[in-house]
Amino acid sequence: MTAWTDYRYAVVDVEGNGQQPPDLVELGIAPIVNGVIGEPSSWLCKPTASITPMARRIHGISNEMVSAAPVFAELEAEVRAHLDGAVLVAHNAGVDMAVLRRKLPDFAPSTVLDTLKLSRRLLPDQVTYRLGSLVSALQLDAGLPPGLHAHRVDYDVLVTARLFVHLASQAGGTPLSLEALRDGRAADDALF
Repeated sequence: MTAWTDYRYAVVDVEGNGQQPPDLVELGIAPIVNGVIGEPSSWLCKPTASITPMARRIHGISNEMVSAAPVFAELEAEVRAHLDGAVLVAHNAGVDMAVLRRKLPDFAPSTVLDTLKLSRRLLPDQVTYRLGSLVSALQLDAGLPPGLHAHRVDYDVLVTARLFVHLASQAGGTPLSLEALRDGRAADDALF
């Protein structure tokens, strides 16, 4: 068994333009190294199609905000530098992975951990597993810098990173191994 803290993680969140399939308008990545959450990096991206009014209401990113933003191809090398070799973590990871794979067709992280699925397994008594509900229940937003808010990537990657560390550390108990996190074994069977 390998301690989860022996790996480098990239906690990812994307915001889309509301089209189907969604195009990327904002990407955030927060590193976790040696079990410590680092400073997030984030990028606005100019999408190929405009941001829908519904998407704008959710994340607050307007077409004007991305009009001078680079297209993703201009950011690709920098984004890959943050992702390459890292275990990818996201809340409801299928959504984020779908957007990333459209932008990076050859992107294939060795491991993807979904905090939504991990929360359902490791926090069975929660009423709901929406990120906002877990943030409230576990006070994951305590002490965050002012000005951050839900549905913007800097906020979402930081609270997701805090959720992941909470889950992997078993809330101060014996930490889980990466294998236990990845393979979905029951918490009682996954301690080392």
